[in-house]
Amino acid sequence: MGRTRVAALTGALAAVTKYGSHKATMGDIAMLAGIAKATLYNHFRTRDDVYVALVAAEVDKVAAAAVAKVPDGLDVAVAEAAGLLGEYPALHRVALDDPGAMLALATPGAGPVWDAARAHVVGALTEAGYTASPAAVDLVLRYLVSQLLAPSTPDERVAASALLTAAVGAAPPAAVEATLAAPATDPDQAGSSHTSS
Repeated sequence: MGRTRVAALTGALAAVTKYGSHKATMGDIAMLAGIAKATLYNHFRTRDDVYVALVAAEVDKVAAAAVAKVPDGLDVAVAEAAGLLGEYPALHRVALDDPGAMLALATPGAGPVWDAARAHVVGALTEAGYTASPAAVDLVLRYLVSQLLAPSTPDERVAASALLTAAVGAAPPAAVEATLAAPATDPDQAGSSHTSS
């Protein structure tokens, strides 16, 4: 990643922490990044583009820190990631200013950032010697994103990570795997299936 892009993302993180996600402007981001506003626009068209790149970069940082702890045990790696997510000043600011945006960030879905997050979880599970089944990846990812909304204490993270690691080490029932592997259904149609006679 180029120095200007790194500076822009650092400025975006500082701007969100200082002003909040809605009040921070491209000018604020550029000023805190130490770059010209025009330079920022050369790299990002909108503030939302900056935020998407920032979230992706921060996911990579958290994953790198967690993977570095894998030799100490998967539970230590998961606790590290949970701690980093739960103690992020910018995320606390977003939670205060825009709970709806925070809820969207904490809801696993589709898209490049979630694909990267899932790939990082697969990599950590594989490196730790665990099977990276869809059920295991989903369980770890859901626990980690829960830390965005309700961060755990250090003791709670240690206990939860140990339980999570034990659960991931067990083979999930075939019904769980089949449910996770099945395509998502439209919630509006799920309760209204009709059979013709």
